[in-house]
Amino acid sequence: MSTIKRIASPYSYSNAVVAGNYAFIGLHRGFGDRFPSQLESAFESLKDTLAALGLPLANLVKVNVWLKDISDLPTMEKLFNNYFAEGEFPARMTATTDFIDTDCLLMIDGIAYTEQ
Repeated sequence: MSTIKRIASPYSYSNAVVAGNYAFIGLHRGFGDRFPSQLESAFESLKDTLAALGLPLANLVKVNVWLKDISDLPTMEKLFNNYFAEGEFPARMTATTDFIDTDCLLMIDGIAYTEQ
């Protein structure tokens, strides 16, 4: 029987939950005044969460990106190249939504593979 491991957040969800060979990554929002800085902030937070599990960013196999404004999609597409090697992107779904925090422009969640 496998053990479930959780990386706690100060909120009513976990930053990550490891079950079996997968880590289910909870929402990671961006901070900053503009979309590029929020995307960078969200990825730094994702890296920190994955590092706490001993995993690199490359172990992300699926991400969901939630955008406040679909017009940020081209910028997001371009900036994703800063975080993943060409041809080694995670599977991705991108959608728009309204956020409770009015300054939030994006959130990312996903799944990482834990075996290295």
